Amino acid sequence: MPDSPTLDDLRVLAHPLRLRILSLLTGTAMSAAEAARELDETQANVSYHLRRLHEAGLLDIVEEVSIRGGRAKRYRHDPESGPRLTERNPEEDHVLLTSAAEELKRRIAFRAPEHPASITDAELWVDPEVWAQALRQATELSRLLHEAAEPPRTAGTVRVSASVALFELR
Repeated sequence: MPDSPTLDDLRVLAHPLRLRILSLLTGTAMSAAEAARELDETQANVSYHLRRLHEAGLLDIVEEVSIRGGRAKRYRHDPESGPRLTERNPEEDHVLLTSAAEELKRRIAFRAPEHPASITDAELWVDPEVWAQALRQATELSRLLHEAAEPPRTAGTVRVSASVALFELR
């Protein structure tokens, strides 16, 4: 990936299916066919999006396997790749946040209201030390969830949604 991401690199995050793919491939490596089955999408569509995500440096090819006489690449998402992309060009955060908002709209239809949840929205003024602490805790929360991610439907796991966007305002 180049030192400074292009607008094209950032637009790779603008597609809600790509965010779903990144989330899915945090818990396990998958081929295009495996991911397509899990996401209920066509293999051709998922394959296209996997290539775009890989070109942008958001997916790693972790293995190539033989399947019915052909070769299939299995991809995995490194959660640290996203911040590397957006931190170098923070004025383009709206691309990711807009896509994340659309993805959140999709996910809310799957919310299990009988289980506990935490939903917070705030625009407020806080002490800089409190702000720094909140950022550290949000970063740790993200790390905890990404490191604990398992393949879909692993016994003993629950499917969850986590969206965190913290930023200082002008």
